[in-house]
Amino acid sequence: MTPTTPTTPTPQKPLPTVTSSTSLRWTLIPLPDAAAFAPHAAAWDALQARVAGLPFLESAFLAPLLGVFGTGRERLALLGDPKAPHAAAIVTPAGTAQWTTFQPSQLPLGAWLSAGGEALEPLADGLLRALPLPALALGLTQIDSLFHPRAADNTRWRGQDYIDTAWVDLTGDFETYWETRGKNLRTNLKKQQKKLDTAGTVTRLECLTRPEDVAPALTDYGRLEASGWKGSEGTAIAPGHPQYEFYRAMLEAFARAGRVRLYQYWFDDAVVAMDLCIESGGKIVILKTAYDEAHKAVSPSTLMRQLQFQQLFDAAAAGGPIRRIEFYGKVMEWHTRWTAEARPVYHATLYRWRWVPALKRLLRRGEAEPAAKTEEAPAKTEEAPA
Repeated sequence: MTPTTPTTPTPQKPLPTVTSSTSLRWTLIPLPDAAAFAPHAAAWDALQARVAGLPFLESAFLAPLLGVFGTGRERLALLGDPKAPHAAAIVTPAGTAQWTTFQPSQLPLGAWLSAGGEALEPLADGLLRALPLPALALGLTQIDSLFHPRAADNTRWRGQDYIDTAWVDLTGDFETYWETRGKNLRTNLKKQQKKLDTAGTVTRLECLTRPEDVAPALTDYGRLEASGWKGSEGTAIAPGHPQYEFYRAMLEAFARAGRVRLYQYWFDDAVVAMDLCIESGGKIVILKTAYDEAHKAVSPSTLMRQLQFQQLFDAAAAGGPIRRIEFYGKVMEWHTRWTAEARPVYHATLYRWRWVPALKRLLRRGEAEPAAKTEEAPAKTEEAPA
């Protein structure tokens, strides 16, 4: 499905509001399509710049995401003056009597905006009570502890582990940073580069930034994804695939603003690794990485990242604006080769009344007992918020 980009969106009539525990009012606005979000994009972006400064929480990312992956049941929630909200979220129904923040897999954090350090529970409580009845629970998904340290659980509020995410601060020079990396990483990359040099393979790194670069770059990226398991599962980015439609619309929007970087690493005349990145203020976010499985033995994505990081460190040392590289994905072994820094990302659930989680546990226990008599259910590693 192609994201809609209307020129004259029709404002939606706000739903009834209630007074929150912060004495401000939550206004709920239906989002039947991306067009309904457009009149509020400027207010959303102003708040986002003030409280987060993350490119994937901007309207340029969220509007095409709603256009492709929205169900039409989403609602925009604005706390206080809708033209200058104190907090904001995009929420959607998630089962019987439950709501959750908008969270397609392409979005690294849940669609929630509030000032860093401000307690989430009172804000969530006001929003939960403003949602249409029966709303018994509100899930806040993928919360970054950098902005909102995890609060202690209580009878209505439950935090749930999700992942740790890694980052690299661009402080000092690259040579100093590189010397702090593991000896194995540095030695292995020297060996891989020597193999390529011996074979006469010419390597180079390119960084594409123009809107007209996006479509051909995504074609290259899709080919790299298709060389691995995503190709066999049919989930690789390709024209006609919903993910392609989203990434093309979103990356072209960021390219028009001069804030996209599509890194391509070449062996001779073939692209063998790519990073899709967007930036905002002092941060660059690596959204997706792919490499050609046929060249896995020589670690093309790792060779690419060495040059990429060197460029970013050098630019920062010369006074450039980018000061941090964010991965925003589950810390894997390969992340630890590049950084020792990691922090939690977590889910949280607020229940309308304290007896709701107890009833939920009781119902789950009743459902699990018959199955336990015949076969033990596998342990869950992550629990999604209600």
